[in-house]
Amino acid sequence: MSMAAAAQAMAALLWLPQAALLAWAVQRLADGGGLHGVLALAGGVAAVGLLRAAFDAWGVRRALEDARQALGALRRAATAALAGGSPVDRDRPASGLAASVLAEQAEAIVPWLARFQPVRLRLMVVPLAIALAVGALSWVAAAILVVAAPLIPLFMALVGRRAQAASEAQLARQGDMNAFLLDRLRGLSTLRALGAVDHTALRLRASAQDLHRRTMAVLRIAFLSSAVLELFAALGVAMVAVYVGFHLLGHLQFGSWGRTLSLGQGLFILLLAPAFFEPLRELSAVWHDRAAGEAARKALASLDGAGPRLPGQSDAALPAEPAPAGGALGVRVRGLRFAPAGERPVLDAFDLDVRPGERLAILAPSGGGKTTLLSLLAGLVAPQAGQVFIGGVPMDEAHAPGLRRRMGWMGQRAHVFAGSLDANVDLGRPVADAQAVARAIDFAGLADVAAGRPSQSLGEAGVGLSGGEAVRLALARLAVNDEAGLLLADEPTAHLDAETADRVIDALLTLSRGRTLVLATHDPRLAARMDRVLRLDAAPLREAA
Repeated sequence: MSMAAAAQAMAALLWLPQAALLAWAVQRLADGGGLHGVLALAGGVAAVGLLRAAFDAWGVRRALEDARQALGALRRAATAALAGGSPVDRDRPASGLAASVLAEQAEAIVPWLARFQPVRLRLMVVPLAIALAVGALSWVAAAILVVAAPLIPLFMALVGRRAQAASEAQLARQGDMNAFLLDRLRGLSTLRALGAVDHTALRLRASAQDLHRRTMAVLRIAFLSSAVLELFAALGVAMVAVYVGFHLLGHLQFGSWGRTLSLGQGLFILLLAPAFFEPLRELSAVWHDRAAGEAARKALASLDGAGPRLPGQSDAALPAEPAPAGGALGVRVRGLRFAPAGERPVLDAFDLDVRPGERLAILAPSGGGKTTLLSLLAGLVAPQAGQVFIGGVPMDEAHAPGLRRRMGWMGQRAHVFAGSLDANVDLGRPVADAQAVARAIDFAGLADVAAGRPSQSLGEAGVGLSGGEAVRLALARLAVNDEAGLLLADEPTAHLDAETADRVIDALLTLSRGRTLVLATHDPRLAARMDRVLRLDAAPLREAA
């Protein structure tokens, strides 16, 4: 039980002495006590009211702070899971969906934790205390309250199941629509070139209308649960009022333990009757918050468990070991096996040796395992069997982080982040100082881009950069890492014209001096300039000089 929930429950319980003081004051006035006879009681009512307000204000503020801290922990866990996941995992959540869950949907957890948990505690404590206080004066009034109360959570539970299911469907649809929108915005130039903008707009409108219908369904269920509560709460309070009224008029003489209730006692019961249903009324108000909060928590949990993590990034990862010493790193692979989920093995009982400083080209048809092999060497995915050694060090949980610091990676499509050119080159690495970044930019031939955008940021996903400039940015990222003893490149010359491809090949050869280079390619010109060529296909492995 949190301190915030306890403070709010105490504020609700203080209504009992405050109601007793009010009823006592009215009884004194009815007995002819005059104004001076109720001044002390009025002061007591004010003092208890201030105490109630203080408890409630502190409890609400503390509950909100605790909820924010809990949400922050859930977001950090989900973000760490996304960051620790393999970038080549095909089952990774779409970036639009992940952003929607982390930024928008996760906010539904705050009212769930800040409001629902304290209300649940008050529901357990306050009605029981009021029933005991009312029962001490009239067992009939207490029986009316006790009989009416269980009907409310019963019907609310029936409605709440449907509310939670509708909330989960609505949040899932919202995430899908955000992912669809982000994907289409990224490919807007392609859509314009294909003349598919109007068709995409129609699909987006249909998706938005479907989300609107789901949202209205959730609201209808929320209003239904409130209507159920108000109906039974109003009936319970009305029946108590009818009983007390007829009892004070002398028409009903039973139910008060053999004595007649006074005006003050009857008023005390009437003051407590609405408060008896108040936690239930608050529960109804936050029932939708509970449904939305649990749906958001499940959405965050789905991000936390989305796909395998990188070696060295799992929760049970061992303390990171230091990276191997500087210089070119050799590669040794023994008995490697990898098969995507539900598919035949791409690599099976695979062995490979690459000497330090050697340049190796890997050739294979599309889907033949080139990218998979590079990903296994880089520790981006974990094999089902076998072992990878880089510089004589195994690629495992303890050594993977240090080994990845000694590697340079050049993928088929370098992702460009919204930010400056320098930030896109150094990627926040502490080893890349300003001078190293400037040398890398000059080496990659990006000086004209840097001069043309001295104070402007690059667009997300490379908006404003040509295909050749994006490849040169990837080269700059390789060049800035002086610690890299192993360079891995995946199709570095794909989709480039002959002149640009030649410049990229020359740059890779220059960078590979004193380092080991392993690259996957379809380009025979690039393969011909390597020291060795390894062909992967359905037949047994064979090497070409």
